[in-house]
Amino acid sequence: MTKNTTPRALAVEALTRVANGAYSNLQLEQTLESHALSDVDRRFVTNLVYGTIQHRLTLEYYLEGFVKPNQKVLPWVKMTLLVALYQEIYLDRVPKRAIFNEAIQLAKDRGHEGIRRFVTGVLHAMDRQGLPDIAAIKDPTKCLSLQYSVPEWLITALQEQVGADKTLKILETINQPAEQSVRVNVAVTTVEAVEQALNDEGYTVTHSEVAGDAFRLDDAAANQSKAFADGRLTIQDESAMLPVEALQIRPGDQVLDACAAPGGKTTQIAAHLDAHSGGKVTALDLHPKKVALIEANAERLHVADRVDAVALDAREIDQAYPKKMFDRILVDAPCSGLGLIRRKPEIRYEKTPEDIQSLQRVQLGILDAVSAKVKPNGILVYSTCTILDTENTDVATKFLADHPEFESMRVETSQQLKDDRTNDTLKIYPDDFDSDGFFVSAFRRKK
Repeated sequence: MTKNTTPRALAVEALTRVANGAYSNLQLEQTLESHALSDVDRRFVTNLVYGTIQHRLTLEYYLEGFVKPNQKVLPWVKMTLLVALYQEIYLDRVPKRAIFNEAIQLAKDRGHEGIRRFVTGVLHAMDRQGLPDIAAIKDPTKCLSLQYSVPEWLITALQEQVGADKTLKILETINQPAEQSVRVNVAVTTVEAVEQALNDEGYTVTHSEVAGDAFRLDDAAANQSKAFADGRLTIQDESAMLPVEALQIRPGDQVLDACAAPGGKTTQIAAHLDAHSGGKVTALDLHPKKVALIEANAERLHVADRVDAVALDAREIDQAYPKKMFDRILVDAPCSGLGLIRRKPEIRYEKTPEDIQSLQRVQLGILDAVSAKVKPNGILVYSTCTILDTENTDVATKFLADHPEFESMRVETSQQLKDDRTNDTLKIYPDDFDSDGFFVSAFRRKK
């Protein structure tokens, strides 16, 4: 029998692998590269994969009412039903007949007659009986959880941190598609030259309101551009560019990027250094394979002459480098990644409050280890791609309490983001600028 390789079948296959532990972005990329699909079908597969993951709690809630308690359902069968549900609820232009027919055909192709009957029965029961009304759920937290497909613990944490209104705005944003943004590699070109080149290739180019040297692009994938191919730009979220802006780099600085892979911020740092003036960024990562990735990115962006990538756990830095060696240190720390939910939607289901506390200990350990390597009057920037205070403000506060030789600095950015804020730290939520959630704090060594 010929393997079913329709867009819906490929989406079910990818989702089943993600449910077994694969990363959604990597699995989707592998799926798309392994099959010759039209642009329309590529977009459809992408929509099905990300959309089903984004709305997983909602879809599972609907499905529960049509599956007997304790009934075992194979993972791929469950994904077949969830994909069908996603299309029926969220994709207005997809005919119901096509949704049902393809789901039933997939069940027939991959399973036995019993599975085909089961899938057919569930779909038709949903169609006859309709889906339960989430708005009727009396518990307000559970209602929000199922409406936006976000774990209840995370909703509660956000409400305690930013209030109910701001939490709702965040929830309304995180299931929307992420913007495509790029950073111009100013080591080899100018913003104006790249803008013209992209316009000539047919891209719609919008200057970033979040970061300098950055654009948002529409119409086509940025990595298909000539400017990407020759290293004049790289793909990077706007919020992710802010920690490097906060470093206030000078051409001859010695910089440490303590948690560097895959090298986006390393190469951003390097673009502002001058190798002839002695400027260099030392980029650390725990895994040799990821160090190789940093080196490859530095080569592609023509900044390898000012990048030294090293396999080293930043918490073990004490014996590797002398004290007070670096003018600038960036700790873009391992974190829960909850600011990246739009790009990696499965993150919301994988993390627990216990994970967050555990990560805080790692973050403080890295800061404590590298802090001794900052020169007097040097700058240490701590950043994360999460939106929880436990990993952000609480870490910055504890670091300062334990290290009186440092003082807090106001985070400054090229676009003067949130210039009216009263705190030195900078918090970016996904709904603020329609970019990734990020946190940036800065400290100056006094002595």
